[in-house]
Amino acid sequence: MDALLRNILSNTTDLISLYDRDLRLIHCGNRLKSIRGNVLAAGASLWDIYPGLHKAERRDEIHRVLGGGSPTRVDLRRLPSDPPLSALIFRAGDGIGIIEVKEAEAGEQTAAQMQEHVMLIHQATHDALTGLQNRRRFGERLQQALSELDRSGRTTALLQLDLDNFKSVNDTLGHGAGDVLLQLAADRIRNTLSEGDSAYRYAGDEFAVIQSGKRQPAGAEQLAEALVNTLKVPFVINGIPLFLGASVGIALAPEHGTQSEELMKAADIALYSAKSDGRGCTRIFNRSMLLLIEQRENLRRSLRIALERRELFLEYQPLFSPHLSLVGFEALLRWNHPEIGVIPPSAFISIAESDGLMDDIGRWVLEEGCRQAMTWPPSLTIAINLSPAQFLSGSLTDALAQAIDSVGIQPDRLELEITETVLLEKTVDNLDTLNTLNVLGVKISLDDFGTHYSSLTYLKNFPFDSLKIDQYFINDLETDRKSQAIVRSIIALAHGLGISVTAEGVETTGQARWLAQQGCDCLQGNYLGRPMSAQATHDFIRNSQAKLRVKEQQGRAL
Repeated sequence: MDALLRNILSNTTDLISLYDRDLRLIHCGNRLKSIRGNVLAAGASLWDIYPGLHKAERRDEIHRVLGGGSPTRVDLRRLPSDPPLSALIFRAGDGIGIIEVKEAEAGEQTAAQMQEHVMLIHQATHDALTGLQNRRRFGERLQQALSELDRSGRTTALLQLDLDNFKSVNDTLGHGAGDVLLQLAADRIRNTLSEGDSAYRYAGDEFAVIQSGKRQPAGAEQLAEALVNTLKVPFVINGIPLFLGASVGIALAPEHGTQSEELMKAADIALYSAKSDGRGCTRIFNRSMLLLIEQRENLRRSLRIALERRELFLEYQPLFSPHLSLVGFEALLRWNHPEIGVIPPSAFISIAESDGLMDDIGRWVLEEGCRQAMTWPPSLTIAINLSPAQFLSGSLTDALAQAIDSVGIQPDRLELEITETVLLEKTVDNLDTLNTLNVLGVKISLDDFGTHYSSLTYLKNFPFDSLKIDQYFINDLETDRKSQAIVRSIIALAHGLGISVTAEGVETTGQARWLAQQGCDCLQGNYLGRPMSAQATHDFIRNSQAKLRVKEQQGRAL
């Protein structure tokens, strides 16, 4: 029990008791316990403790308060001839609290004093920021639910929920906006619950829901799906749409454990599995997930020495003009693990970011990419992706200047691709970094435009040289009029701002032809050229130059 709540209940002279959303006893004050005795056993029904509240009008008042209504005072007497006795009923956690008040005492207590009692109890059991019940209360409720398994025969579900992308939003917009986001998310979680569900803020952007009295696993899966759906709707703060989303891990008792720690660990492992599978989804714990955790930890340990062992390498995907002449390459990071084989960046970049390895890895990528570009004709460019952690680290500009100086590459041959997640606000640090990159002479590209936030304020406030249309809009470009309209509008908008456009994910002749007709400046995709090794780029360049010479000769012949 929380220390503040324990102190209140131990020392108060009030006859106080607290109930969960199913109106079963959670806690009670020592004085009340000494008067009413065994009837105040944990889990006892409110109606057994206070039979007089079962009258229709009193029951309606209780459910009004339980639904979020203001505190109220009701008569506790079963018969008019009983001694005067009333109760203050108020919202407490996801349930209610009751303070017995004798009529003689009622006149002595002011409304302000009664409200103070309510506030103290609320502070002891709730998270101050979101208004959800706090972590200590979560532990008590979970323990209570597990202790009732044998008696009730019911299954209890624990849902652990993390907000996706919250950290990047918090880092860029600041903690004030982060706090507002947590409050808005908590409201959505609260509004998704039904009878038998109780929500808690566990820590940071982590939340938990305990579900009782439902058929499982269907009940937990239905709730988890509703939570994921409500949290993927964008939040709007200061006119900026923010896309968070959520991942949910589910554990069931007694199937996955009968002790709190067992169930929490199982839900946490299921949550990790949901994140690993792409986020924005739900997973129920199973024993095979333990193997995934072990594999991730092995990856984490291996990644720390991968750079030293020269296991990281770059592949290069060609970039073409609308007339299909080669204009450069994009560098793509890979990891050649000695046991697993080639691992794509989606499987290890998040580990590198969380372990603080992106500065070293990013510095190596910059230098290696620039070094390879120096072996190509000077007309060809090199595009390099920057992770959000690398951009926000504060050391990017120094690392870039060092790479340019040490390799000797012309800065205008280098294009740095950043995603919208690092530019959620026109902060001084972001502007300083981008302006410094401009001063160094490198080009800046906004990657994956059209997904995520896609706020037009970015194009106005930040000095971009180009933007890349996400392949989501290119996939069905030949058949979908909406995609055509969106791509056409993006190209026109960018050109109106003096920004060039690259389309990624070009996979067919029809897509390439349509984009060329619309004036798209650069094309990229497996149809035009798959990622290749550094050595293979030289043969590719020679072949491209030979094809270009043939086209030129044919043109002169005509």
